[in-house]
Amino acid sequence: MLDLKHHTLILASGSPRRHQFLKEMGLPFEVRLKSVDEVYPPELKGSEISDYLAQLKASAFKGSLAPGEILLTSDTVVWHKGVSLAKAADAQEAFEMLKALSGDWHEVITSVCFTTSSSQKVVHQVTQVKFRELSDEEIKYYINTYKPFDKAGAYGIQEWIGLTGIEEIKGSYPNVVGLPTQLVYKTLIEMVK
Repeated sequence: MLDLKHHTLILASGSPRRHQFLKEMGLPFEVRLKSVDEVYPPELKGSEISDYLAQLKASAFKGSLAPGEILLTSDTVVWHKGVSLAKAADAQEAFEMLKALSGDWHEVITSVCFTTSSSQKVVHQVTQVKFRELSDEEIKYYINTYKPFDKAGAYGIQEWIGLTGIEEIKGSYPNVVGLPTQLVYKTLIEMVK
């Protein structure tokens, strides 16, 4: 069992899914939010993007962490055919993303950056996900009902489209939801021992 009594875990995310995961893992945490402009160099690919953005989010806290505080920042990327599908700006963009993912495999990559007052470590996990062929009507129904504009790739695996449209998954399910829980737990154990 992970003992954080000499540490304070700080989650720099407003994601209700990430909050729920940490609660279910039995990890006490505080939430501290700072906004950053999530822009990355265009030559980055796949996990390089999520690693960079997780570190960028941590940089907003530079110099403000006390000894014993562990800051968690993370970023999720949907990677398909050499293209990063970020959060959709509107319904049209969400439709185009889901249409591209329909009937095909893609990768969901979540990077987590662990930052203390004296060190930083970045880890990431890759999960492969396959959608069945989705009809235009199904895609439109999902977008209109669930408004998935806060999610990479314009979908949440835990929502209707994941329950009805995902045929196969290789790797960590929580990673696709937005946090590689086993990897987070393992890394924290290594950091506090």
